[in-house]
Amino acid sequence: MIEISFEKDKNRSVAFDNNTIIGECDFVIQKNIWNIVHTVVNSKYQGQGIARKLVNCVIENALKENKEVIADCSYAKKALDESKQ
Repeated sequence: MIEISFEKDKNRSVAFDNNTIIGECDFVIQKNIWNIVHTVVNSKYQGQGIARKLVNCVIENALKENKEVIADCSYAKKALDESKQ
């Protein structure tokens, strides 16, 4: 079973299959803004919505801390745009 974990101390959300990392979404903190800079999922797991869950995990945690979210990562930028509609 795939589990999504938020690791604020490492500025990322991570997807695990058992104890193996199969994807991550990295962000940098710029004052009150979290900028998602990279999202990747192991090719064996693509097409299962894992990247979207990773991005959403970062967004949800940013909102809990009253931070704005932007994205230099093209995938995350698309996901952010869709969530605002």
